[in-house]
Amino acid sequence: MLAVFRRELRAYFASPIGFVFVGFFILIAGVFFAISNLLSGNPNFTGVLSSLTFVFLFLVPILTMRLLTEEMRQKTDQLLITSPLSITGIVMGKYLAAVGVFVITLLITVLFPVIMSFYALLGLGWWEILGGYIGFLLMGCAFISVGLFFSSLTDNQLIAAMYTFAALLVIWILDFIAQSVPADAVSGLVFLALLGACLVALVYFSTRNVAAAAVTFVLAAAAVVLLFVFARPFFSGLIAKILGWFSLVKRYGDFSLGLLSLSPIVYYISFSGAFVFLTIRMIEKRRWV
Repeated sequence: MLAVFRRELRAYFASPIGFVFVGFFILIAGVFFAISNLLSGNPNFTGVLSSLTFVFLFLVPILTMRLLTEEMRQKTDQLLITSPLSITGIVMGKYLAAVGVFVITLLITVLFPVIMSFYALLGLGWWEILGGYIGFLLMGCAFISVGLFFSSLTDNQLIAAMYTFAALLVIWILDFIAQSVPADAVSGLVFLALLGACLVALVYFSTRNVAAAAVTFVLAAAAVVLLFVFARPFFSGLIAKILGWFSLVKRYGDFSLGLLSLSPIVYYISFSGAFVFLTIRMIEKRRWV
């Protein structure tokens, strides 16, 4: 894993991608810092971090689009798959390299509150800033894991970047969508049935096993029917609840206030772990195809 990590980290700065990511991120952060803090005399730096979250939509696809697509395009993915390295080690090495570039960028932005501390008469809320940075890092890691997964689906970097941008955009606007979806039980039933169908399709395309997909279909259908018959109130407002569960931006709210809560920390780590696991499964599937 360490060998892959070092190789990928060097590759970022041997090509324009790493410099574009770091440079553009620092540029946007500097603009927000100048407007929100220096010109207005506002010592709240966590507001800058909150404003910067939208940058993930554009920069994460650039950062992650080459992670696995480049291997497939150059036909070197088979060498990696058949190497003594484990699939988990390969995927984790590439993921941590992308996270490493992100961490380097964040460390540079620490200069902004340091500069501001020389002019803040009442001092800065360093613990609040630290909490904001922790949340920002965790949310960035979650977005990077999404980009890593979509880079494993195609050998075209542009398509991988477009998939990642579309997925992150949906995640970004989930809170707005959740406010406008129907809340009745029938709509919740239909939505859960669609999720069950997606699960069956995922099982089939992952295993190419009709029996496994059929068993999944029977179990999912039985679970949905039993819930609707014996726990119908469960379906009321279900769509908004499920969409809210996938909201990454909403969970950053506590961090932006300098509050470290266990729930969002566990959520971000679990979310990242889930997409890294899915990426590993996609690579393992390719090994046997």
